[in-house]
Amino acid sequence: MGQCGITSSKTVLVFLNLIFWAAAGILCYIGAYVFITYDDYDHFFEDVYTLIPAVVIIAVGTLLFIIGLIGCCATIRESSCGLATFAAILLLVFVTECVVVVLGYIYRAKVEDEVNHSIQKVYNEYSGTNTDAPSRAIDYVQRQLHCCGIHNYSDWKNTHWFKESKNNSVPVSCCQPNISNCTGTLTRPADLYQEGCEALVVKKLKEIMMYVIWAALTFASIQMLGMLCACVVLCRRSHDPAYELLVTTNSYA
Repeated sequence: MGQCGITSSKTVLVFLNLIFWAAAGILCYIGAYVFITYDDYDHFFEDVYTLIPAVVIIAVGTLLFIIGLIGCCATIRESSCGLATFAAILLLVFVTECVVVVLGYIYRAKVEDEVNHSIQKVYNEYSGTNTDAPSRAIDYVQRQLHCCGIHNYSDWKNTHWFKESKNNSVPVSCCQPNISNCTGTLTRPADLYQEGCEALVVKKLKEIMMYVIWAALTFASIQMLGMLCACVVLCRRSHDPAYELLVTTNSYA
């Protein structure tokens, strides 16, 4: 009966190691996605520490590759030392992912304040040229999120660019794609996106942070199962002399 229990736990461990390798790739992908997406919106927040959860989750993903290798070797060789090391590293990663979840919630709550603090400054720096980073960022956001201005298109009237251009128009990135010959003129407001960008940028950044949080929670649960199986194998092996004798005999065979 004990032998069957150990064999079942070992089978689960091997399966979990395969999941860890898959999880490593997924976590690295999510972390990279967060970096790339935040790069498109980095003008709208100044706190670089917001990216800490993404950095940690990439590090965890890399570590999971190593964990999977250690776990497979320890399970196949039936090494007590290897299984103990495997369980200890899993515990460390589990704690790290719990920290990622906490940091994710903390920085998710700070996103709105960061955007509110920065967005007016970015719009005031708009110059309308592709060589200017704030201008590219605003045009990109307005096209991608289908928005115009901070709260609506009328916010452009308060920007330096609008006052200097004196053409009673907003950038063409405010134009709805189904409208032909749209020049951004305020005399035809129906041609423009009606929703402001501030709320949509906040929503987008919060969604990205939730991807990190849910990924960390999901794989933390899997790692908890891995630790449990490793502990079961170790405990039953230490309390089952017949199994220890069988392993020793097989090792010498």
